[in-house]
Amino acid sequence: MHTAGKDRVQLDTTGLSCHSDLHFELCLTNKPVIIDKNASTVYIPSKEAKSEYKVKPYARKEDETAMKIVTPVRILHGNITPPACDFIHRVPAVIFSSGGFTGNLFHEFNEIIIPLFLTCHHFRSRIQFVITDFKPWWVEKYSRVLSHLSSHDVINPVENGSVHCFPGAVMGLRYHDNLALNYTEIPGGYSMLDFKQFLRESYMLKMKHVSEMKRQRPVLIHLSRRETRKFLNEDKIVEMMEALGFQVIVATPNQTSNLDTFSGLVNSCSVIVGAHGAGLTNAVFLPTKAVMVQVVPLGLDWASAAYYGETVGTGMGLEYLEYKIKAEESSLIDVYGPDHPVITDPESIFAKGYEAARAVYVDGQNLKINLVRFRKTLVEAMKLLGHSTSEN
Repeated sequence: MHTAGKDRVQLDTTGLSCHSDLHFELCLTNKPVIIDKNASTVYIPSKEAKSEYKVKPYARKEDETAMKIVTPVRILHGNITPPACDFIHRVPAVIFSSGGFTGNLFHEFNEIIIPLFLTCHHFRSRIQFVITDFKPWWVEKYSRVLSHLSSHDVINPVENGSVHCFPGAVMGLRYHDNLALNYTEIPGGYSMLDFKQFLRESYMLKMKHVSEMKRQRPVLIHLSRRETRKFLNEDKIVEMMEALGFQVIVATPNQTSNLDTFSGLVNSCSVIVGAHGAGLTNAVFLPTKAVMVQVVPLGLDWASAAYYGETVGTGMGLEYLEYKIKAEESSLIDVYGPDHPVITDPESIFAKGYEAARAVYVDGQNLKINLVRFRKTLVEAMKLLGHSTSEN
């Protein structure tokens, strides 16, 4: 188990080390543990004085909304009497929650999948997952990832209803940053490129680099939205993409939900285009040097930069372009008029609180793209791939 400095000393002397920072809390033990019937309590018997900790095993500690729906795990350490074991396991347990913001692809990767890789990859599959706030659909959705990180069946402690004993445990998941791994903080130095290689192996993806693409026309996958931040002139956008020489795949939300098939489709593409939103997280499946084009809606500059702009180019080995819309390209101008603070001063709306801003910019906005302006961004994408555009 990877620890350093004070945490390492604490682990060596007491058998338990707990770490907490802005984003996550995590406890490690190299002593035998007993996990009760619903994983709400973990017992770690030792000669130490009795102590108690609580950990919410989901890497979004700073977000109250997410953490309200994450069940805490109680850790009792020291001179205690644990329940008797029903099952004895030979590998350590990793306890984490599939609660929080699951149901959103960005949050699933950001707060569970990448932290799982970061926390567990060095165990070489010799661990067993105990998942609290168990969501069967989520476990099914990520079965390939889970089975590539652990060679043992996942335990749903509530349904299982038994007491499980392990030789050690990790309670919680490490986290570095949005869609990021800081390899200097990881023994062995894993990076996001190693994570992408892990995904290629998990999903049996063929393309590692865009240079392997043999098609005459580069394939562009356009993420079509149905509810919010949808492209109101989508047909015209697709027409222009094709006229420039792209082979265009329009991906609808029902296609994107099955990662087993959608990951392979994305991996066969050289470009992904979409409005800021969770769907752009599918860029993790793109081959190296593919291009992400993020369309930045009004008021969402910070989120667009923090979640994708600052992570895609540096960490994932992709080319990154963004197209920031102007006020006249947002449906909000028809609702509020050109002089309203919603249009002229988005910061004043965010100052009212995230929920107020979210209702306007995230949930209440659609886009009518200026084709002349947007065309320049797509020409740039074509150039980054080493192709010239078709002129019709």
